[in-house]
Amino acid sequence: MKRFIESHKNETYDVIVIGGGITGAAVAYDAASRGLSVALLEKNDFGWATSAATSKLIHGGLRYLNNLEFGLVRESLRERRIMENIAPNFVYPIPFMVPNYNRFKNNKWILKIGMTLYDILAFDKKWTWDKSKRIPNHSALSRKKVIELEPNVKREGLTGASVYYDCQSIHPERLTLAFIKSAVKHGARVANYAKVENFLYDKGRVTGVKVRDLLKNATVEVRGALTVNCGGPWADIILHLAEKGKNNHHIRRSEGIHIITRPLVNNNAVALLTPGGRHFFIVPWRGFSLIGTTDHEYVGDPDAYHVTRERIEQFLGEINECFGDGKLSYDDVIFSYGGLRPLVDTQTEGTYKSSRKYEICDNALDGFDGLVTVEGGKYTTSRNLAVNVMKMAEARLNRRLPKSRTESSYLAGCEIRDMSAFLDEIVRTNQDFNATIVRCLGVHYGTEYEAVLDIARKKKELAEQLNDQGEIAAQVIYAVRHEMARTLDDILFRRTGIGTTGNPGQMVLKKVADIAARELQWDDARKRSEIAAAKKALAVPK
Repeated sequence: MKRFIESHKNETYDVIVIGGGITGAAVAYDAASRGLSVALLEKNDFGWATSAATSKLIHGGLRYLNNLEFGLVRESLRERRIMENIAPNFVYPIPFMVPNYNRFKNNKWILKIGMTLYDILAFDKKWTWDKSKRIPNHSALSRKKVIELEPNVKREGLTGASVYYDCQSIHPERLTLAFIKSAVKHGARVANYAKVENFLYDKGRVTGVKVRDLLKNATVEVRGALTVNCGGPWADIILHLAEKGKNNHHIRRSEGIHIITRPLVNNNAVALLTPGGRHFFIVPWRGFSLIGTTDHEYVGDPDAYHVTRERIEQFLGEINECFGDGKLSYDDVIFSYGGLRPLVDTQTEGTYKSSRKYEICDNALDGFDGLVTVEGGKYTTSRNLAVNVMKMAEARLNRRLPKSRTESSYLAGCEIRDMSAFLDEIVRTNQDFNATIVRCLGVHYGTEYEAVLDIARKKKELAEQLNDQGEIAAQVIYAVRHEMARTLDDILFRRTGIGTTGNPGQMVLKKVADIAARELQWDDARKRSEIAAAKKALAVPK
């Protein structure tokens, strides 16, 4: 992939997409796959904000049944199956254990009704291309069995558990990148670190954007017939560029944080209900426990958002009230991360009770013809959201488009019919590397894994394993040369998983920075700056 902004001349595109999170990536992919010319612009790195701050789940949204949002749950369950199909190396079924207690909301009969309905709405869950990805119906466990499987579940009042299945997204940052790569494969032009600073107009119609290339400090004009604002938590701020501040429209933002600790659960994700009535999950992930998420309204500049110690300690208090021995402490937090969810302004007062529906707004109705804004939504339904954006695009472009192919096509690098057989085969045929490395690369790069191994074979130091997960130094080279990584954070958090479980240690940081510096021609001052920024991002707030 190349940053098109560096060589952009005077091309005009059918669609300009603002925002390189999962929504923008999905819109760019769907548009390009239907033959439209597409330019995507992201002010930071692809998938760096909300799309990276997830619970790493692709789920139907069982809790939305409480709000009677049957349509959203059905859409989510269908899209869960589609994600299993088109991204088999990233998306896997995982059992969720919901402990039953002698309380109304945790009562097994109440849960059984909800889970039976969930099973009915997921009637197509076994229609997966890979047979190993087929999801079973819910089941019940006795109290004794719950304690045997997950001994840290709080035992006071425990009567048993219900078990249902959803899916885990092993590396959502790379899943977002797979959508970007799929768009590029179909001809889309993309650029990270390209900030939209204003709109271009012709006779009152939006005809493109003025963009600052943040890496080259140059301003470029990109013109297009239709501009789609997929800014997520920044969507209203981008819209205000067109409105010159005349409109008070705003998006509500909900903060969600996650913490990573030592393993607290075994093979089940454990779903828990706080005394205040909010759900959170303790999920087994990469040998650790991933705990999330919170839900607090955030008021302020989304660029200034960061996780605070206060929020982490509040969350720890909630966890200790309903799980384990009540002694999980701040010192147990290995890593933390957070992000802002965009919520549609008209939704209910409490952000936890707000819907995760999305809206696609034709800004021509506000006097800005040529501009469409997407608001709300969730990761799981992003592909279908893009399909619906293209319905509006057809009308605005006055063009009949072919039917979307994204439901029935593998994402780039994900062309794997049987994931288990694929991993076994690549381990067998690459015995010059240990199985942990090969399997890790097979999961994170899918059919592109060989390109990483080829780099490693050319230089011994690039074959060095950097962590217990099996990641190697060659991934740094691949990230820079082929995946548009331009900072140390890009490499640590979004092209590899080296930084996603906390600080990998000074030696690994230096090694990764040294390789990146050679590839990107950083001087010593820039390298020190990149390491300092990475350490800040890796640190648990004090």
